[in-house]
Amino acid sequence: MTGIIIKGIGGFYYVKTADGVFQAKGRGKFKKDRFILAVGDIVELQVRDDGDSVIESVHPRKNSFIRPPVSNVDRFITVVTASKPAPDFGIIDRFLVTAEKAGAGAVICINKIDEADEGILSQLKEVYEPLYPVVTVSGRTGQGIEKLEKYMEGCSVAFAGPSGVGKSTIINRLVPEAAMETGRISQKTDRGRHTTRHVELFEAFGGMVFDTPGFTSFDIPDMDERELSEYYPEIFKASYGCRFDDCMHLEEPGCRVREEVEEGTISPLRYRSYRAGVEELRKRKKY
Repeated sequence: MTGIIIKGIGGFYYVKTADGVFQAKGRGKFKKDRFILAVGDIVELQVRDDGDSVIESVHPRKNSFIRPPVSNVDRFITVVTASKPAPDFGIIDRFLVTAEKAGAGAVICINKIDEADEGILSQLKEVYEPLYPVVTVSGRTGQGIEKLEKYMEGCSVAFAGPSGVGKSTIINRLVPEAAMETGRISQKTDRGRHTTRHVELFEAFGGMVFDTPGFTSFDIPDMDERELSEYYPEIFKASYGCRFDDCMHLEEPGCRVREEVEEGTISPLRYRSYRAGVEELRKRKKY
Protein backbone atom coordinates (compact mmCIF):
# COMPACT_ATOMS: atom_id res chain seq x y z
CA MET A 1 0.00 0.00 0.00
CA THR A 2 1.02 3.61 -0.54
CA GLY A 3 1.65 6.01 2.32
CA ILE A 4 3.68 8.98 3.50
CA ILE A 5 6.34 8.97 6.22
CA ILE A 6 5.14 11.35 8.94
CA LYS A 7 7.79 10.64 11.58
CA GLY A 8 11.01 8.73 12.08
CA ILE A 9 12.42 7.81 15.50
CA GLY A 10 15.04 5.24 16.49
CA GLY A 11 15.17 3.48 13.16
CA PHE A 12 11.38 3.17 12.93
CA TYR A 13 9.24 5.13 10.50
CA TYR A 14 5.59 5.99 10.98
CA VAL A 15 3.75 5.76 7.67
CA LYS A 16 0.29 7.27 7.20
CA THR A 17 -1.88 5.36 4.75
CA ALA A 18 -5.57 5.25 3.87
CA ASP A 19 -5.85 2.38 6.39
CA GLY A 20 -4.16 4.21 9.25
CA VAL A 21 -0.64 4.80 10.56
CA PHE A 22 1.83 1.90 10.53
CA GLN A 23 5.17 1.62 12.32
CA ALA A 24 7.66 0.26 9.81
CA LYS A 25 11.32 -0.36 9.10
CA GLY A 26 13.07 0.23 5.80
CA ARG A 27 14.26 -2.65 3.69
CA GLY A 28 17.94 -3.54 4.08
CA LYS A 29 18.64 -2.24 0.57
CA PHE A 30 18.21 1.35 1.80
CA LYS A 31 21.06 0.93 4.28
CA LYS A 32 23.16 -0.92 1.71
CA ASP A 33 22.68 1.88 -0.84
CA ARG A 34 23.15 4.55 1.87
CA PHE A 35 19.74 5.94 1.02
CA ILE A 36 18.30 7.94 3.91
CA LEU A 37 14.54 7.74 4.23
CA ALA A 38 12.99 11.13 5.02
CA VAL A 39 9.83 12.51 6.54
CA GLY A 40 7.66 13.46 3.57
CA ASP A 41 8.70 10.48 1.43
CA ILE A 42 5.87 8.78 -0.45
CA VAL A 43 6.52 5.08 0.00
CA GLU A 44 5.20 1.63 -0.81
CA LEU A 45 4.55 -0.34 2.35
CA GLN A 46 4.18 -4.08 2.82
CA VAL A 47 2.32 -5.33 5.88
CA ARG A 48 3.39 -8.91 6.54
CA ASP A 49 1.28 -11.73 7.96
CA ASP A 50 3.17 -11.48 11.28
CA GLY A 51 2.08 -7.83 11.58
CA ASP A 52 5.46 -6.29 10.82
CA SER A 53 5.52 -3.51 8.24
CA VAL A 54 8.35 -2.89 5.79
CA ILE A 55 8.99 0.05 3.48
CA GLU A 56 9.67 -1.56 0.10
CA SER A 57 10.31 1.44 -2.14
CA VAL A 58 10.23 5.24 -2.34
CA HIS A 59 8.48 7.26 -5.03
CA PRO A 60 10.57 9.89 -6.89
CA ARG A 61 11.06 13.00 -4.77
CA LYS A 62 10.22 16.54 -5.78
CA ASN A 63 13.15 17.66 -3.61
CA SER A 64 14.91 16.70 -0.43
CA PHE A 65 16.94 18.26 2.36
CA ILE A 66 19.70 16.49 4.26
CA ARG A 67 19.63 18.50 7.47
CA PRO A 68 16.93 18.00 8.58
CA PRO A 69 15.95 14.92 6.53
CA VAL A 70 12.69 15.99 4.85
CA SER A 71 11.43 15.63 1.31
CA ASN A 72 8.73 16.83 -1.08
CA VAL A 73 8.54 20.36 0.33
CA ASP A 74 6.33 22.78 -1.62
CA ARG A 75 7.00 25.84 0.51
CA PHE A 76 9.83 26.74 2.85
CA ILE A 77 8.91 29.22 5.61
CA THR A 78 11.93 30.78 7.27
CA VAL A 79 11.08 32.09 10.74
CA VAL A 80 13.07 35.01 12.14
CA THR A 81 12.49 37.64 14.80
CA ALA A 82 12.96 41.39 15.04
CA SER A 83 13.77 41.05 18.73
CA LYS A 84 15.62 38.21 20.48
CA PRO A 85 17.37 36.36 19.00
CA ALA A 86 18.47 39.15 16.64
CA PRO A 87 18.33 38.15 12.96
CA ASP A 88 21.47 36.93 11.26
CA PHE A 89 21.03 37.95 7.63
CA GLY A 90 23.70 35.54 6.44
CA ILE A 91 21.86 32.57 7.96
CA ILE A 92 18.51 33.79 6.59
CA ASP A 93 20.03 33.94 3.10
CA ARG A 94 21.40 30.41 3.43
CA PHE A 95 17.88 29.15 4.13
CA LEU A 96 16.58 31.08 1.13
CA VAL A 97 19.30 29.73 -1.17
CA THR A 98 18.46 26.21 0.00
CA ALA A 99 14.78 26.77 -0.78
CA GLU A 100 15.53 28.30 -4.19
CA LYS A 101 17.84 25.46 -5.18
CA ALA A 102 15.24 22.88 -4.17
CA GLY A 103 12.49 24.59 -6.15
CA ALA A 104 10.45 25.28 -3.01
CA GLY A 105 8.60 28.57 -2.66
CA ALA A 106 10.13 30.77 0.05
CA VAL A 107 8.32 32.88 2.65
CA ILE A 108 9.82 35.02 5.42
CA CYS A 109 7.87 34.88 8.69
CA ILE A 110 8.83 37.52 11.26
CA ASN A 111 7.68 36.20 14.63
CA LYS A 112 7.33 37.96 18.02
CA ILE A 113 5.94 41.05 16.28
CA ASP A 114 4.41 42.07 19.63
CA GLU A 115 7.91 42.71 21.01
CA ALA A 116 9.69 43.79 17.81
CA ASP A 117 12.44 46.38 17.63
CA GLU A 118 11.07 48.79 15.02
CA GLY A 119 14.50 49.46 13.55
CA ILE A 120 15.26 45.77 13.01
CA LEU A 121 11.74 45.17 11.70
CA SER A 122 12.13 47.96 9.13
CA GLN A 123 15.49 46.56 8.04
CA LEU A 124 14.09 43.05 7.56
CA LYS A 125 11.21 44.39 5.50
CA GLU A 126 13.46 46.65 3.44
CA VAL A 127 15.78 43.76 2.54
CA TYR A 128 13.24 41.00 1.91
CA GLU A 129 9.84 42.45 0.94
CA PRO A 130 10.99 43.25 -2.63
CA LEU A 131 12.01 39.59 -3.05
CA TYR A 132 9.75 37.27 -1.05
CA PRO A 133 6.40 37.29 0.75
CA VAL A 134 6.97 38.63 4.28
CA VAL A 135 4.44 37.89 7.03
CA THR A 136 4.58 39.36 10.54
CA VAL A 137 3.05 37.27 13.33
CA SER A 138 3.03 36.60 17.03
CA GLY A 139 2.92 32.91 17.79
CA ARG A 140 2.23 33.82 21.42
CA THR A 141 -0.85 36.01 20.84
CA GLY A 142 -1.98 34.75 17.42
CA GLN A 143 -1.53 38.14 15.74
CA GLY A 144 -1.15 37.78 11.96
CA ILE A 145 -1.46 33.97 12.00
CA GLU A 146 -4.38 34.02 9.54
CA LYS A 147 -2.10 35.70 6.97
CA LEU A 148 0.43 32.93 7.37
CA GLU A 149 -2.28 30.30 6.91
CA LYS A 150 -2.92 31.57 3.38
CA TYR A 151 0.60 30.53 2.35
CA MET A 152 0.03 27.05 3.75
CA GLU A 153 -3.23 26.04 2.08
CA GLY A 154 -2.88 22.83 0.09
CA CYS A 155 0.93 22.79 0.42
CA SER A 156 3.59 20.72 2.11
CA VAL A 157 5.25 23.38 4.24
CA ALA A 158 8.54 23.20 6.15
CA PHE A 159 9.24 25.64 8.97
CA ALA A 160 12.87 26.40 9.63
CA GLY A 161 15.04 29.04 11.22
CA PRO A 162 17.53 29.53 14.05
CA SER A 163 16.75 28.29 17.55
CA GLY A 164 14.63 30.54 19.73
CA VAL A 165 12.65 32.21 16.94
CA GLY A 166 9.44 30.45 17.98
CA LYS A 167 8.82 27.85 15.27
CA SER A 168 7.23 25.40 17.69
CA THR A 169 5.07 28.13 19.23
CA ILE A 170 3.77 29.04 15.75
CA ILE A 171 3.11 25.40 14.88
CA ASN A 172 1.30 24.84 18.19
CA ARG A 173 -0.99 27.73 17.25
CA LEU A 174 -1.50 26.50 13.67
CA VAL A 175 -1.75 22.80 14.49
CA PRO A 176 -2.80 22.36 18.15
CA GLU A 177 -2.48 18.58 17.97
CA ALA A 178 1.25 18.99 17.34
CA ALA A 179 1.68 19.98 21.03
CA MET A 180 5.36 20.71 20.45
CA GLU A 181 7.62 21.46 23.39
CA THR A 182 8.67 25.10 23.51
CA GLY A 183 11.70 26.61 25.19
CA ARG A 184 12.82 29.90 26.60
CA ILE A 185 15.65 32.05 25.30
CA SER A 186 18.94 31.52 27.08
CA GLN A 187 19.69 34.72 29.01
CA LYS A 188 23.42 34.09 28.66
CA THR A 189 23.57 33.74 24.89
CA ASP A 190 20.26 35.20 23.66
CA ARG A 191 19.87 31.98 21.71
CA GLY A 192 17.01 29.56 22.02
CA ARG A 193 17.40 26.11 23.41
CA HIS A 194 16.74 23.30 20.96
CA THR A 195 13.25 22.06 21.84
CA THR A 196 12.24 19.96 18.82
CA ARG A 197 14.12 16.66 18.80
CA HIS A 198 12.78 15.04 15.65
CA VAL A 199 11.04 15.91 12.40
CA GLU A 200 7.30 15.31 12.26
CA LEU A 201 4.61 15.91 9.66
CA PHE A 202 1.08 17.06 10.49
CA GLU A 203 -2.03 17.54 8.36
CA ALA A 204 -3.26 21.14 8.21
CA PHE A 205 -5.04 23.54 5.83
CA GLY A 206 -5.52 20.91 3.16
CA GLY A 207 -1.81 20.15 3.11
CA MET A 208 0.99 19.02 5.40
CA VAL A 209 3.17 20.90 7.89
CA PHE A 210 6.69 19.78 8.81
CA ASP A 211 8.13 20.63 12.18
CA THR A 212 11.91 20.62 12.01
CA PRO A 213 14.65 20.99 14.65
CA GLY A 214 16.06 24.47 15.18
CA PHE A 215 19.36 25.53 13.65
CA THR A 216 22.05 27.93 14.72
CA SER A 217 23.76 27.65 11.34
CA PHE A 218 23.03 26.27 7.92
CA ASP A 219 25.40 25.13 5.17
CA ILE A 220 25.01 26.36 1.63
CA PRO A 221 24.06 23.38 -0.58
CA ASP A 222 26.87 21.89 -2.63
CA MET A 223 27.16 23.55 -6.03
CA ASP A 224 29.67 25.26 -8.29
CA GLU A 225 30.26 28.81 -7.07
CA ARG A 226 29.19 30.11 -10.48
CA GLU A 227 25.74 28.67 -9.85
CA LEU A 228 25.14 30.57 -6.61
CA SER A 229 23.96 33.82 -8.20
CA GLU A 230 21.01 31.95 -9.75
CA TYR A 231 19.54 31.58 -6.25
CA TYR A 232 19.70 35.28 -5.43
CA PRO A 233 16.81 36.53 -7.64
CA GLU A 234 17.86 40.18 -7.64
CA ILE A 235 21.50 39.36 -8.44
CA PHE A 236 20.52 36.94 -11.19
CA LYS A 237 18.23 39.55 -12.77
CA ALA A 238 20.89 42.28 -12.66
CA SER A 239 23.53 39.93 -14.09
CA TYR A 240 21.99 40.28 -17.57
CA GLY A 241 23.42 43.80 -17.61
CA CYS A 242 26.99 42.71 -16.84
CA ARG A 243 29.65 43.26 -19.52
CA PHE A 244 30.87 39.64 -19.33
CA ASP A 245 28.62 36.59 -19.51
CA ASP A 246 30.76 34.76 -16.94
CA CYS A 247 30.87 37.67 -14.50
CA MET A 248 31.07 36.51 -10.87
CA HIS A 249 30.09 39.98 -9.59
CA LEU A 250 33.20 40.28 -7.46
CA GLU A 251 35.90 42.50 -9.02
CA GLU A 252 35.14 42.28 -12.76
CA PRO A 253 34.79 45.53 -14.72
CA GLY A 254 31.37 46.45 -16.10
CA CYS A 255 29.52 44.48 -13.42
CA ARG A 256 25.91 45.63 -13.28
CA VAL A 257 25.33 43.80 -10.00
CA ARG A 258 27.94 45.87 -8.17
CA GLU A 259 26.54 49.02 -9.75
CA GLU A 260 23.09 48.19 -8.38
CA VAL A 261 24.57 47.56 -4.94
CA GLU A 262 26.14 51.04 -5.04
CA GLU A 263 22.85 52.52 -6.28
CA GLY A 264 20.95 50.79 -3.46
CA THR A 265 18.78 48.67 -5.77
CA ILE A 266 20.42 45.51 -4.41
CA SER A 267 20.80 45.29 -0.63
CA PRO A 268 24.44 45.46 0.53
CA LEU A 269 23.54 42.86 3.17
CA ARG A 270 22.37 40.42 0.50
CA TYR A 271 25.41 41.12 -1.65
CA ARG A 272 27.67 40.50 1.35
CA SER A 273 25.92 37.16 1.91
CA TYR A 274 26.45 36.28 -1.75
CA ARG A 275 30.18 37.04 -1.59
CA ALA A 276 30.55 35.03 1.62
CA GLY A 277 28.77 32.12 -0.07
CA VAL A 278 31.10 32.22 -3.07
CA GLU A 279 34.10 32.19 -0.74
CA GLU A 280 32.70 29.26 1.23
CA LEU A 281 32.07 27.22 -1.93
CA ARG A 282 35.60 27.95 -3.19
CA LYS A 283 37.11 26.77 0.09
CA ARG A 284 35.07 23.59 -0.06
CA LYS A 285 36.39 22.91 -3.56
CA LYS A 286 39.98 23.30 -2.31
CA TYR A 287 39.64 20.79 0.45
